[in-house]
Amino acid sequence: MRTRVGAAALAGAMLLAMGLEASSPAAATAKTWTVRPGGAVAGKGGKTTLTDTKLHSTLTCISATLTGTLKPGSRLPGAGIGAITAAAFSCNGLLPVKLTALGLPWRLNLSSYGRQSGVARGTISHLRLSFSGPACTAQVNGTSGTAANGVVAVSYASKTGRLTVLPSGGNLHWNHVTGCHTLLGNGDPAALATAYAISPPQVITSP
Repeated sequence: MRTRVGAAALAGAMLLAMGLEASSPAAATAKTWTVRPGGAVAGKGGKTTLTDTKLHSTLTCISATLTGTLKPGSRLPGAGIGAITAAAFSCNGLLPVKLTALGLPWRLNLSSYGRQSGVARGTISHLRLSFSGPACTAQVNGTSGTAANGVVAVSYASKTGRLTVLPSGGNLHWNHVTGCHTLLGNGDPAALATAYAISPPQVITSP
């Protein structure tokens, strides 16, 4: 039986099919990058899901936002090309549920680029999240330690200005789970999925 931890209810049966963005053909490894215009950016997202992929329990938030910076210019290394300095999730519903971003600033790292699709791929690292609901608390991180070492896979499409957090390709796990009964399992793998419209739109390419 699949259970759901939502903003409207912490328990219930539901099968979630996550398909935010279809994977594009394999992209070529990129050594340097060009970012225009760079500088301060903001992201506005819609539905965000955070899933215990072993127990199939899902927290659904109605919206998400972020702010950060991107290095401008050309011949830039992909590691640490951007920083997310603030991130927030709106999970208000019938029951108080809160998802809090920890470990900020998160780092944006780019590693491959599809010239035909114009899609850059990489990771957001240094990520950690705290979840709290009625009689249920947990943390999401790469490991159970206090250091923020979570990683999620991301893609950015210059044509649409869309940054997508992909539900697979990361190392997230649920840790320090308390009072969540069979909804969340300590050490279970976690999957975060969302997408942001980036403003101002950025053109990110690799020669």
